[in-house]
Amino acid sequence: MHSSIFVAVASCLVALVHGYANPGSCSGACNVHDPALIRRQSDGKYFRFSTGNKISYASSSSIQGPWTVLGSVLPSGSSINLDGKNDLWAPDVSLVNGVYHVYYSVSTFGSQSSAIGLATSSTMDLNSWTDHGSTGIQSSSSKPYNAIDGNLFNDGGKYYMNFGSFWHDIYQAPMNSAATVVASGSYNIAYNPSGTHAVEGAFLYKYGSYYYLFFSAGICCGYDTSRPASGQEYKIKVCRSTSATGNFVDASGVACTNGGGTVVLESHGTVYGPGGQGVFTDPSLGPILYYHYVDTTIGYADGQKRFGWNKINFSSGWPVV
Repeated sequence: MHSSIFVAVASCLVALVHGYANPGSCSGACNVHDPALIRRQSDGKYFRFSTGNKISYASSSSIQGPWTVLGSVLPSGSSINLDGKNDLWAPDVSLVNGVYHVYYSVSTFGSQSSAIGLATSSTMDLNSWTDHGSTGIQSSSSKPYNAIDGNLFNDGGKYYMNFGSFWHDIYQAPMNSAATVVASGSYNIAYNPSGTHAVEGAFLYKYGSYYYLFFSAGICCGYDTSRPASGQEYKIKVCRSTSATGNFVDASGVACTNGGGTVVLESHGTVYGPGGQGVFTDPSLGPILYYHYVDTTIGYADGQKRFGWNKINFSSGWPVV
């Protein structure tokens, strides 16, 4: 009797250690790629931005939905004169000095000709967005990085843009006090020197005395036509530092600039290839990891990706879903 109880308890503990909670519930418009989440100060309404439809966005009274699509941030496309200016990617949203900033990527798949742009609004209402074009973070084949997947971080009034994908992976650049244009040169903060250097989608979040650099690693897309080898698909990893500007290491002490990264969330059950993540401090739920993923019971196409979210526990010093 006692031994069977012990075995049952041990099995539960093993499941807790090695398992992941299923994504929180989502209703309404839940098909998204590269979500970005914020709450409006005036009324607490949630807004979620995503890749596609010249930055599609939706609103809800709750992170669970029901999500209602509002339309496009930039229905006429971007003023940045690069290929991809009508197919905008990977939005990031912040409140800066009372104004909502949405940063977006202009590029084409697999190209290093890329730039991070900015649109602003004081309300986030439909048709209220002004395009400011490039932030000055741009790339070409002469640069060691790709200027996509921007993420703004406010460190006590100092703004930094984290960005990059493949090539030499994740970079950071200081921004001006209005967070509208780059203020000085960029530097590398995460790089995997092996394989295809598939590291992207950086998101920096401070909790306690640590700065946590979340990123997506692996193959992101096209699962319906070509499935990567098991374990090579998208997953979410993290490194941390006591500084916002570098020296990030994983839980084993491996530098994030030398392939480091502790897995936060990976494929499990019917969840496949989670990534494109951000972290959001919900007033009632606390820190939330949000992301897109494939629900294997629905389909593997990019257009079928779903909005996922889970509470994060930082009690160990590392984020646990």
